[in-house]
Amino acid sequence: MHAVVLHAFGPAENLRYEEVPDPEPGPGQVRVAVKAAGVHFIEAVLRSGPTAGFTPPLPELPAIMGGEVAGRVDAVGPGVDPSWIGRDVVTSGGRPGGYAELAVADVTTLHPMPEGLDHVTAVAMIVTGGTTLHYLDVAALTPGDVVLVTSAAGGIGRLVIQYARRLGATVIGAAGGPAKVAAVRELGADLAVDYDLPSWDEEVAGHLGGRKVTAVLDGVGGDKARAAFGLLADGGRFLTIGSASQQDFWPDDDTLAARGQTATKALLLLLEHPETRPAYEAKALAAAADGTLVPAVQTFPLEQAAEAHAAMESRRTTGKVVLVP
Repeated sequence: MHAVVLHAFGPAENLRYEEVPDPEPGPGQVRVAVKAAGVHFIEAVLRSGPTAGFTPPLPELPAIMGGEVAGRVDAVGPGVDPSWIGRDVVTSGGRPGGYAELAVADVTTLHPMPEGLDHVTAVAMIVTGGTTLHYLDVAALTPGDVVLVTSAAGGIGRLVIQYARRLGATVIGAAGGPAKVAAVRELGADLAVDYDLPSWDEEVAGHLGGRKVTAVLDGVGGDKARAAFGLLADGGRFLTIGSASQQDFWPDDDTLAARGQTATKALLLLLEHPETRPAYEAKALAAAADGTLVPAVQTFPLEQAAEAHAAMESRRTTGKVVLVP
């Protein structure tokens, strides 16, 4: 089979498309003929290699990255019901190896593909959609909320906007650059602003005309998160749902207490309760199948995985990045 292999840590061009032996499923595993493989920013971080303060374990080289795959089961390992063969499935718990034409996964991590859902959409939703639904549960949005979403053109941001608009909340989306702002506007945000411009927060305040933001879902961090927090009303909720800038921001505890505000590291809550992931994943797949949530996807051929990583790192991608063999 063909796969994308990392032989040495470093830049995106270190990802090499080459021929490797077919994997064989072990006990409790299936092999999937991959139709779509999800790409995560953390995989770009892992690919780059050791950095100061980096804690997740690095892969053993040579490595084939990718734990999110959708495709058709073509073989099963010992102890697995052979009726899985021929079924379309999606998993976020695949063993590393998704950047390939064939990948193995534990049968316990599989979700049968809902009817009417294609492989690319399924792999785009299983983690991004499941994570978004978790964040939304934590945020507990209501129709009366004024919601500010940063990194609003990203995979999670777009889904948050769709959900909040369907709920009836007032939605403000902040993103970087005219193209991404236009995409946020097309999603139906009440206001779309370019947070790469100075005083974008003043534009938000002027649009609201005295109303205040009641919930911030911040996917950026750093100065943009600080500005977003500055728009938050007394009693409002601030949730960190990502860190696209790779810069930290956390509200001062005394300020939070004085103004009756709450701040939550929503991603940390999900990581602390991995047992909730399968249910959120199933809900996300169902929401995509019935059209309630529509992910933004940018696909690359499998052999262009290096280009996909480079585009993602330079923030030239929109939505979920998916490799297609």
